[in-house]
Amino acid sequence: MLLFQQSLPGLVLRMGAYRLPRLQLPTPNSQLPTPNSQLPTPNSQLPTPNSQLPLIYLDYNRTTPLAPSVLEAMQPFWMTHFMLPGQEHAQAQAVGESLEQARESVATMVGCESFEIVFTDGGTEANNLAVFGQLASPQQKGVGLGHVLISSLEHDSVIAAARQAESMGYEIETFPCEVDGVVDPERVKSMLRDNTRLVCLQLANPVLGTLQPVREVADICHNRGVRVHCDASQVFGKLPVEVTRLRVDTMSVSGHKFYGPKGSGAIYVRRGLRLSPIRFGEPREMGLRAGAENVPGCIGLGAAANLASRCSSEVADNFYEQTALFLNGLNSSLRKECVLLAEDSVRIANTLAIEMPCEASRIQKAARQLVFATAQSIEPADEMTRSLQAIGCSEAQIRRTIRISLGWTTSRDEVQRAASLLAEACDGILP
Repeated sequence: MLLFQQSLPGLVLRMGAYRLPRLQLPTPNSQLPTPNSQLPTPNSQLPTPNSQLPLIYLDYNRTTPLAPSVLEAMQPFWMTHFMLPGQEHAQAQAVGESLEQARESVATMVGCESFEIVFTDGGTEANNLAVFGQLASPQQKGVGLGHVLISSLEHDSVIAAARQAESMGYEIETFPCEVDGVVDPERVKSMLRDNTRLVCLQLANPVLGTLQPVREVADICHNRGVRVHCDASQVFGKLPVEVTRLRVDTMSVSGHKFYGPKGSGAIYVRRGLRLSPIRFGEPREMGLRAGAENVPGCIGLGAAANLASRCSSEVADNFYEQTALFLNGLNSSLRKECVLLAEDSVRIANTLAIEMPCEASRIQKAARQLVFATAQSIEPADEMTRSLQAIGCSEAQIRRTIRISLGWTTSRDEVQRAASLLAEACDGILP
């Protein structure tokens, strides 16, 4: 079972630089996050309905709590340093310098130059800008509408943007993954056409955890003059990333996935690539956005990027140990066997998609102390359902599948208790 592989192209050990903002604002603690240190533990702070017992939060792929050091870095920009950058006075210029420091921090995490980072209001806007910005870019004008390929595993924001492009006249086609949850680059190659303009492939699937061969796909596409967008939202804070080795044209970042603020994000735009804006007004962010900058959000994203840059290798090793402990505890406690999906694939080590012996919704109701993900419906619009359908799961299998995703603060005790509670709830349902 491969949960982590350092040699996957574009995923390399890279400990990023760590800079102090020019305003001498609070910065992330120099110590790596541990279950007993600086990150909040929602597990111990949220009451369980109808119980005095604390929740055990196991849904970190959906969203993460804000790191205290990130909040601390953001606070001055709401009250005392509230000015907008770009104005002439010294205070505004100082805010602008801090914004650029945050941009450099994100660039360090991504592995690129700071001028290749554009701040957005989150991962959704970043994906929308990547799709529309490339299809409507000046470099594409005059070549006519064409063909776009997206993987069957993509996030809603990529799928919705592709559908909108389809309504404008583009032909959208979906390429499948294999039963192991990983895309075959040769399948993508066989589907490329002379008029293919863009290929979208995520780096890691949030449900299965599978890592995709983005570098191989990018090389194939670039040999045919086709651009590649990569949604990498699920990887930061879990594995080190080197975007220049992935060789993609654009890549999206979402702050709330790695202990940054909600409503913060960024897009990497390869040097020399020209995009068209999708929001209009007074131009900001190299002309790709309009409206006042969300300065606190950008500062928070930079602070979270500092944390993610400095702890990825240790976190990956810890996740490997924790998920193995969880699976061993679950299998030893259950009366009937559970199945780990995409078991033999290279995956982000914090993520487990597990087919249980009974319906996941019933387990969720019985194990109210646990927070984990299940399919909300059997419709393809549901992200979890869509990912499970992509690897050939039946409706019954989808209804029995749960997703466990661990965080930086998840402790061994919580992992062991969660496995025991999950098995107890499941066994109570089984005849």
